[in-house]
Amino acid sequence: MKKIILVAITLVLILGTVQAQFTVTGAAPTAPAVTWSFSSKKIAEKTYELHMTATIISGYHLYAQVNNAEGPVPTTFTFVKNPLLEYTGKVKEVGTLVSKLEPVWGFKVNYFQDKVDFVQIVKSKVAAVVDAKGIVNFMVCNDKRCLPPKDVNFDIKIGGN
Repeated sequence: MKKIILVAITLVLILGTVQAQFTVTGAAPTAPAVTWSFSSKKIAEKTYELHMTATIISGYHLYAQVNNAEGPVPTTFTFVKNPLLEYTGKVKEVGTLVSKLEPVWGFKVNYFQDKVDFVQIVKSKVAAVVDAKGIVNFMVCNDKRCLPPKDVNFDIKIGGN
């Protein structure tokens, strides 16, 4: 009987410790921490803005395109080469940039909360509809945990107007 009580107490202590660790580290979100939408907007003859918009759930943040090499994974866009398209300049970030010292990294990092629109200018060499394809790689964190970096493929139709 003493062994059964000892085992029961041990199990209660172990389960309590596991629950405490789960609470401290925080649970993963039940919905994706970031949802992406992709669109294009004509701004001149055969010239378009590609809009890659991230909507971030409350409590999480998405890292900017530039951060320290030893820190969090920055958001990056890789475009599939298409001989019918010419990408002009770099992807611009349109949103409220937060620059904050994060103790876990030991230095200032740049990130966005709520929503950010990444904009790339592209020129089409033809009047027909063309696909601008690529991959966005990103990482999100909250104040207790980070989710692993993730890739999202995109295919944005431009032209034909």
